Amino acid sequence: MVFRKQVLLASSAITFGLAGSLFAPSAMAQVATASPTTTPPTTTPAGSDTQNGAPATVDADQDIVVTGIRGSLRSAIAVKRNANAVVDVISAEDIGKFPDRNVAESLSHIPGVSIDRRFGEGEKVAILGTDPALNRMLLDGHALASADWGGNDNDPSSRTFNYSLLAPELVDRLEVYKSPEPRIEEGSLGGTVIVRTRRPLDLKANAIFASGGYSYNDRSDKGNVRGSGLYSWKNKDETFGILVAATYDKQSLTRSGVEFFGYDNVAANADGTRNSPFVNRAQDGTLSLKSPGATITGGTIADLYNAASPFGINYAYFQQTRERKSVSGTVQYRPSSDLTFTLNGLHIDGNYNNYSQSMYTIPGAWTGDVLQSATISNGVVTGASFGAANSQSAQLDTLVRKTKLKTDNLNFFTDWEGDGGAKVSFAGGWSKATGGRNPEYLFNVQTKLPYSYAFTDTTATVNFVGDQTNPANYFTNPNNNPAQIEGRPVVVNGTQLNAAQIGGLDYSVTTDRDIFGGYDATIPVSFGPFTEILLGSRVTDHVNKIDARGINTYLTSSQTIAGLGVPVLITPSGTFDGSGGMGNATSYLNLPEQSVIDILAGAINSPLVNKVGASTKVKETVIASYAQANFDQGGFRGNIGGRLVYTRDISNFATTPSGVVNPQPVPTRTSTDYMKFLPSLNIAYSVNPQVIIRGAVARVISRPRYQDLAAATSLNDTTLDGGGGNPNLKPYESTNYELTAEWYPRAGTLLAVELFRRDIENYIISSRQNVDYFNALQNRITTYNVSQPVNGAKAKVNGALVSGQAEIWGGFGLQANYSYQDSSTSSIDVTGAELNLPYLSKHTVNIIPYFESGPFQARLSYNYRTAYFRTIGRLGSREMVAPYNQLDFSAGFNITPAITLSVNAQNLLDATYLQYNTTRDRPTAFYKNGRTFAASVSFRM
Repeated sequence: MVFRKQVLLASSAITFGLAGSLFAPSAMAQVATASPTTTPPTTTPAGSDTQNGAPATVDADQDIVVTGIRGSLRSAIAVKRNANAVVDVISAEDIGKFPDRNVAESLSHIPGVSIDRRFGEGEKVAILGTDPALNRMLLDGHALASADWGGNDNDPSSRTFNYSLLAPELVDRLEVYKSPEPRIEEGSLGGTVIVRTRRPLDLKANAIFASGGYSYNDRSDKGNVRGSGLYSWKNKDETFGILVAATYDKQSLTRSGVEFFGYDNVAANADGTRNSPFVNRAQDGTLSLKSPGATITGGTIADLYNAASPFGINYAYFQQTRERKSVSGTVQYRPSSDLTFTLNGLHIDGNYNNYSQSMYTIPGAWTGDVLQSATISNGVVTGASFGAANSQSAQLDTLVRKTKLKTDNLNFFTDWEGDGGAKVSFAGGWSKATGGRNPEYLFNVQTKLPYSYAFTDTTATVNFVGDQTNPANYFTNPNNNPAQIEGRPVVVNGTQLNAAQIGGLDYSVTTDRDIFGGYDATIPVSFGPFTEILLGSRVTDHVNKIDARGINTYLTSSQTIAGLGVPVLITPSGTFDGSGGMGNATSYLNLPEQSVIDILAGAINSPLVNKVGASTKVKETVIASYAQANFDQGGFRGNIGGRLVYTRDISNFATTPSGVVNPQPVPTRTSTDYMKFLPSLNIAYSVNPQVIIRGAVARVISRPRYQDLAAATSLNDTTLDGGGGNPNLKPYESTNYELTAEWYPRAGTLLAVELFRRDIENYIISSRQNVDYFNALQNRITTYNVSQPVNGAKAKVNGALVSGQAEIWGGFGLQANYSYQDSSTSSIDVTGAELNLPYLSKHTVNIIPYFESGPFQARLSYNYRTAYFRTIGRLGSREMVAPYNQLDFSAGFNITPAITLSVNAQNLLDATYLQYNTTRDRPTAFYKNGRTFAASVSFRM
């Protein structure tokens, strides 16, 4: 019902908006002439790829060019209309006037593009139903090295880019190529995002932009300042220009919610038996409770034996400060009218320090033997109570993560263009990014308090019997064992330490480096329908590595937090309000960051050691050449050609022997290579001046994540699961199809229908198996459920998109689109069900009404997407994200022609981010990120 309302709303919005634009020509003319600025129109040749600045193209029947929101939308329509491929564009209204405060948020307005908001801010960009890691972002047509902050669980060293790092003030326009051309760098299954930045020779001399503002998040109850500035200069002869820009942005995020660490006993063993955490099964099949006397509601002991139950329930409290600083510059020199040299550089500094507390229970493994009561509903233990634990009933983990993200980029371009249209361009560049945990302080304590839990599809209630805010009720690990790190003994005073680990320091620094060089040439021809031949080659050397080091921290005797003598706090009142988390577990002991650091510093610390098993390096060399022929005749235009790509990967990692006590990782190196030919065809036919039909077919590849190519195995000694890589992975391969019909009835109006298909081979899926490894916490060999990526699955994505935009009347306008996407795969989860593709929502709706008149403009942006599969979680959990609504608002008022006051509000609905395991009655996370409000004043001339 909710979905039908969204589709009806989108369809009505598109129809109404288009009708308004068609039947109110006089109103549109008044709107156009009311625009504050008019300039002579310019045109862009059909199919051209204007790299530096958005073209000011308008329809032939228009005698002015509007500015503001309408101007940017018309500019975007012009690029889409003139392109040979299937392209969607978002254009900045002016310097520093990009539609959103986050580039990813803007991309989500494009039909077929969706983003994930797990941490509130849009970060993961999925295009046409494909995983964000399988799509590429190119800065001015070239790859940019990227590293993340170490807390995103589903994006370790992927090939995409963290869009939240990119300041919108630096962007001129975004181009989303849904169908590839041979000249565009390969590596995307769904589409390629090209971010175009500004160039000084394309701007007026002494262009200045400056802004300052303040933002506030109602969840963190904190506010921060932000600012940016840009200056562009060129000489009178327009032969030399310099552009410099700087931005500063800071956000205080607080996310609270409840997490479920997968579900126990989801499927039967191969022999039909179960691994019930509450019920024993004798050889003769007789069932008995591990905790005699426990009561069962909603079923029998056999039902309890067969029921799934939460492996862990965690009350998670996460705080992060995202501070981003960037400096960019571009120098251009044009010694003659046909030759231009361009040098540009970008430096981004990001501090993503964060602090998190996790108060969690593991009902079956820790307290299955003290079960007092259990409630079964629909095959799931939805409620249970437990007595005082024999060892522990709950654990409090405190993480203090220091993370500094740094990105540096330097590119050089030489562009020559002859009088006859011949062009030659040489490009070379270097970029490097670093990020990760540097360091991460981890400290954990346990409690034995009795407790109970109960949950529904949107709530979780955990109540402890006793005071979980009392430091005396928490104690450090009491289990002394011979201390070791990766099989190497921890030696103190000449002997191996015998103690209990209470935490440690983890250093895991990611370095991503990219160097490229190549040329592109355009040769005008007159051969039948062909007008141009494009040729080019590129060599790329890429290195992605993780350098891991660590310190383990120990105590020889267990102590309570009260005995450690450090300041403590309690979870702030209201932290979990609205998140679905209830019960007295919403208020537990909090350790300030400095207390954690002091506790670890005052305990027994091992020497800092290099972690061979957690360190990896993947060196990738790519050599690519292409040939592309552009054609234009009789209403038909487009391009045909192919790209020949050779890839070589050298993976360095260490494997951990299974079934061995105190195993030491074994350094390993694997080399693989492959060559692929990627043909493509784009064709556009102008039925008449207002209607264009497009078709495209292409063979594409997307390479595996770098960390998937490194076979190092990571293990969680508490949850008994782990993961590793596979250096022999093949690239994803797909045949992509596009068919579109576009109607441009008048300036500023567009109605488009798009059909697409992705026929994917070698899809990488997660294969799970039980493997015996040594458990350092238990000091014995234990069975872990370990995942490994493998090729073999096939997938198909089919979709239909409908989009429209129109200038209606009286300053009102509308953008709206609806996306339908569906997939089928040959991969299955642990229950035998077919897996959907990650981040694919079957239905997505965007409705963006706007108003612009005189000095005032406002825009309301509503986005709705249905449920989507995110990842395979702990214990093979199929992590689904529930339907999500996002409502944003922005407005601006020109106090003077040079000064603008702007306000912005994000997530006005205060939406809750919900995850579940396959069905809604098995939740896996409830998160609340809060609303963000911002105000700024800007100056431009």
